Amino acid sequence: MELLSMEKVKDGKYLKNYELTYINKAGREKKYEIVSRSEIAGSEALGRRVSGVSIVAYHEDKMLLLKEFRMGVNRFVYNLCAGMINEGESMEECIQRELYEETGLSVKKIRNILPPSFSAVAFSDVKTQIAFVDVEGSFEDHTSENEQIVANFYTKEEVRELLETEEFSSRAQMAAYYFMIS
Repeated sequence: MELLSMEKVKDGKYLKNYELTYINKAGREKKYEIVSRSEIAGSEALGRRVSGVSIVAYHEDKMLLLKEFRMGVNRFVYNLCAGMINEGESMEECIQRELYEETGLSVKKIRNILPPSFSAVAFSDVKTQIAFVDVEGSFEDHTSENEQIVANFYTKEEVRELLETEEFSSRAQMAAYYFMIS
């Protein structure tokens, strides 16, 4: 596989669309579309920038999950608290800000921040980190008028029920499953 060229085909407010031209393993030219949160200067920059964080949060023996309306699928799904890192912001500052904005909670302790991983490798170069945190405080809504989020803590048994009956983002589903079986 060899990347021959990359061209930006659309410049949206949050996502940029690129068309990549490859030579596939059979020696034929193939066009491939991707989206990115970043302005990509060249092929060497693909997948290099970390754009945000997903937060797996716990309070005592419960896990935080958000039930949020996602326009891309036109329904409510269970998700992790997550968001994009602002220019000049540290990952720790991003975690604290996003948690507060989406739930009103604060970080009690950061347990671990995993190395960057790709969020949707089939069609995007978006790279994020996953943080595991303990939280405290009470729920407050600080979201914009464009977000509809209900945050709640769930026991292992409640998570088991949700996994059997509700729709999740893939990262939230995996985190919830491992919380449930631990």
